[in-house]
Amino acid sequence: MRHLWSLLAGVVVAPLTWVLVSVGQSRSSSTVAGWAEARRYDTIDLIEPAAYLVVAGILLGVIGTLRFSPLGPLLAGLLLITPYAGLFADPLAVRDTVPDNWAVLDRDIPLLVPLDNGTLLLLGVLLVIATFSVQRWRRWPLASGYAPEPFVVKDEPDTLPDVVTAPASLSSFNAFDTRPLGEADETPTVPSRPSGGTPWSAPPAGAGKRTSGES
Repeated sequence: MRHLWSLLAGVVVAPLTWVLVSVGQSRSSSTVAGWAEARRYDTIDLIEPAAYLVVAGILLGVIGTLRFSPLGPLLAGLLLITPYAGLFADPLAVRDTVPDNWAVLDRDIPLLVPLDNGTLLLLGVLLVIATFSVQRWRRWPLASGYAPEPFVVKDEPDTLPDVVTAPASLSSFNAFDTRPLGEADETPTVPSRPSGGTPWSAPPAGAGKRTSGES
């Protein structure tokens, strides 16, 4: 669908640009020529022809640069190039075909002016070259609907947090000891005996004293 609308825009823009450029160039040329002949000027007289040329430039810029479809500028460029190309075959027949007596709102439209000075060829080539951009043949990427979260700068605190110092009693605490705190070692300890003896070879050292005391 976008290619169809672009083709319709090219069909409208090409002749409209020809008309605007014809009026703007002719009135601008006559205005400047009058200034040169009278040796005085009034720049207000140049506003009207400049407005025609500006509008023509906007139309060409819109159809030539925006990524609607490349078919529109291609068709408009070929329509503008064709009359000038016909001058190479039969220039007199082409000039007789172009109407040169149009008038709109008491403004003459000399369509032969941009044809004779080559302006149509220049504008047509610009539009045709604009179609060679690869990006113009691609659709615009669709929006994914994902919006990144805005970056918020957090206020830094005025003072640093207090440093908690561990008690001296915990300074030797082994951080890699996996045993729970307070769990006593329940492994029984057997007192050492002299080498070469057995636990029943001699009574304990204090056994005789307790026996004599009790008796």
